[in-house]
Amino acid sequence: MSASVHLDLAGTAAWLTLDRPGRGNALVPELLAALRSGVAEARAAGARALVITGAGRAFSAGGDVTAFAARASDTTALRIYAGEIVGELNAAILDLLAFPAPVLAAVNGPVTGGSAGLMLAADIVVMSEAAFLQPYYSEVGFAPDGGWTALLPERIGSARALKAMYLNERLSAGDCLTLGLADHVCEPDQLRAAAGEQLATILDKDPASLAIARANVWSLVRRARIAAALERERDGFLSLIGRPETRERMQRFLAPAAKTAAEGVA
Repeated sequence: MSASVHLDLAGTAAWLTLDRPGRGNALVPELLAALRSGVAEARAAGARALVITGAGRAFSAGGDVTAFAARASDTTALRIYAGEIVGELNAAILDLLAFPAPVLAAVNGPVTGGSAGLMLAADIVVMSEAAFLQPYYSEVGFAPDGGWTALLPERIGSARALKAMYLNERLSAGDCLTLGLADHVCEPDQLRAAAGEQLATILDKDPASLAIARANVWSLVRRARIAAALERERDGFLSLIGRPETRERMQRFLAPAAKTAAEGVA
C-alpha cells in the first residue's frame, strides 16, 4: 500500500483510510491508485465488509486544486492531468460498486467535490457531526464529477441535487441524514465506535445473502449505466478545465481568504 492510503485487514473486515491529512486527503492520481489497490487487496483477502474513512480533520477535500493550478499555464498538460485524475476517480467508484461485500463509509469530516463519489458508493454511511458535503464546482468553474450527476440525483432527486450544485450548498451531517445520504450521525470522537457497531451487525448476518443482495442491487446493467454517466462527467470536466475563466477562478479560490474553505473540489 501507498503511504497515502492505509489498509487494515481487521479480522473479516477491511478498513481503508485515506491518509494524506496535510492536504485534507485531497485526491491525486497516486492516492486514487493506492485506493484501488486497497480495494483489490481487500477483495482478494475475502473481506466480508469494507469501511472507508479519512485521517485527520477531513474525509477528503476532493481533487487538489493546487495540483490543477500548477499546470494551468500549459493547457495540454492540464487536460492530461484532469483526464487522468477523473478517470482514476471513476474507476475507484466503480471498483467500490463492484465490491462483493457491504461497503461502509465512516465520514470523519468534510466531503467536497469528487470525493462525494466514495461516500455515494457506500451502502451504509456513518457521519461525524463535524462532517458536511459540498460541491464547490460552481465556485471554481469545474464541471461536476465524482457522481454528483451520475449518482446523487437518484438518491435525493434531480431538483434537490441541482440546487446543491447551483448554489454550492453545504449539506451538514444532519441534512445528509434527513436526505437519506447518511444512516447515522454521531459525535466526532464516537465515529469509529459507531461505524464499528454497524460493522458488527453486518458481520453477524449471513454473508452469502448479503453478497447476493449487493450484487443484484449493483448489477452489471446498472453499473454499466453509471459508468456511462461517469464518463459524461469526465467529458464535461475536460471541456471546462482549460478555460481562462476556470484558471481565474482557481487562482481566486486559492487566494488566502479562500483557503479555509477547502483545498479541493474535483
